[in-house]
Amino acid sequence: MDILKLYNDHAIPFVTEGKNYSSGWLNTNCPFCNDTSGHLGFKLDEGYFHCWKCGHHFPDQTIAKLLNITETEARILLKQYNSSFSISDVEPVKEIRVKSHKLPSGTMPLQANHKTYLEKRNFDPDFLEQEWRLLGTGPISKLDELDFKHRLIIPIIWDRKQVSFTARDITDKHKLKYLTCPKDRELIFHKSIIYGKQEYWKKAGICVEGPTDVWKMGRNSFCTFGIKYTQMQVRKMADLFRRIVVMFDNEPQAQSQADKLVAELRFRGVDAKRIECPANDPGSMKQEEADYLAKQLIK
Repeated sequence: MDILKLYNDHAIPFVTEGKNYSSGWLNTNCPFCNDTSGHLGFKLDEGYFHCWKCGHHFPDQTIAKLLNITETEARILLKQYNSSFSISDVEPVKEIRVKSHKLPSGTMPLQANHKTYLEKRNFDPDFLEQEWRLLGTGPISKLDELDFKHRLIIPIIWDRKQVSFTARDITDKHKLKYLTCPKDRELIFHKSIIYGKQEYWKKAGICVEGPTDVWKMGRNSFCTFGIKYTQMQVRKMADLFRRIVVMFDNEPQAQSQADKLVAELRFRGVDAKRIECPANDPGSMKQEEADYLAKQLIK
């Protein structure tokens, strides 16, 4: 299981050194015993959880506790991170089969609550609805066993065809801010491509973290669906662009990942550089500021 990616993608704090850390373990606070000293360890080479205070815990139960989601949602999430954990003594998971691509139940045009969410973040909801085909969900929305209620539905388009989607929580209460189409329903794995207006890209592009950053930075930008990019995405970027400016959020971890991406792009012959965002993240910029910056970056 790629526990590092799971922890990083979902902002689970962890340590790799300290008084409660042993070599080969990844530690965080245990949600089962109100721990505040990083006693919950994940054995990297064997793939199991163990708290030094309260003992062994099943992966699905642990992730459910850490993210405040159901155990069913945790099992599906673990599958997305290529987990092969044992679930003996818990409810069995059905065999995964390839399914048709579809949106969650209850998907509808943007409603007042979706538009209010976007307006508070300095977006024009009517423009986004037309430009990016945004949709929304209400209080009841499911796809397979995942709950997609109260989210923006963001179609992922590749070669002019919808191949997947991601969904942004509009309540800011769910620990999973983004919830992506189950992998067995994706026509193309979303982390093998990049998000943006493919038909408008030229030789210079702006690489940002997420869809909201792309909306703000415009048609010459694209995102990697988070700071944990894949080698498939790096190859795609190198094939499509000759010059790339990487502008991730201003957090240290994001900036470190941006530096790594720049190095990999340069290795592949791309003229790449990292810049810091004038705001905390591109999506929080005023539109006129983002438009001006985008023009300067792709000169």
